[in-house]
Amino acid sequence: MPAYHSSFNEKGKHLSIGNIALLPIRTNFKGPAPKADDKEQDVIDEALYFFKANVFFKNYEVKGEADRVLMYLTLYTSECLKKMTRCKTKNDAVKEMNTLGLGNFPIPGDPRFPLNAFYQKPKDKNETDQLQQYFLQLRQELGLRLAHKVFEADKPSKWWMCFSKRKFMEKSLSAPGH
Repeated sequence: MPAYHSSFNEKGKHLSIGNIALLPIRTNFKGPAPKADDKEQDVIDEALYFFKANVFFKNYEVKGEADRVLMYLTLYTSECLKKMTRCKTKNDAVKEMNTLGLGNFPIPGDPRFPLNAFYQKPKDKNETDQLQQYFLQLRQELGLRLAHKVFEADKPSKWWMCFSKRKFMEKSLSAPGH
């Protein structure tokens, strides 16, 4: 069975930073991503929807620039679930996701970035800053939405938390031991 790919690969030309699509998202967080229509599904919805299936894959064939965004969001979702194992309430999870989203993180080209083989290094300082802001915006929005999904009730959903130990492509965004 093949992995799921982003539908945004086929939805026309998007702006990009290197070989990463700058996709529209529904968010109130500041950043370079274009605003998506409130009724449209965005790449974050897609990443959360495909996460449980895609996380099992050890290999992933990139079919377009939007797939690189989907790959990053899948890895980040794994990191979020690891952090949520310590959370008891939705409020705790939202705070933890906010802290994680704002934390220091590697971007393509950085030696600590686990998927450098799939991503182009930013060409200049401007591209580096823009990519950093885009990933920050994606991280903040995904963390918030995931916290609300995982903690729909008063306690964490076992159907999400059972994936907290899974690694997409055997990779992790955090350094070993974190």
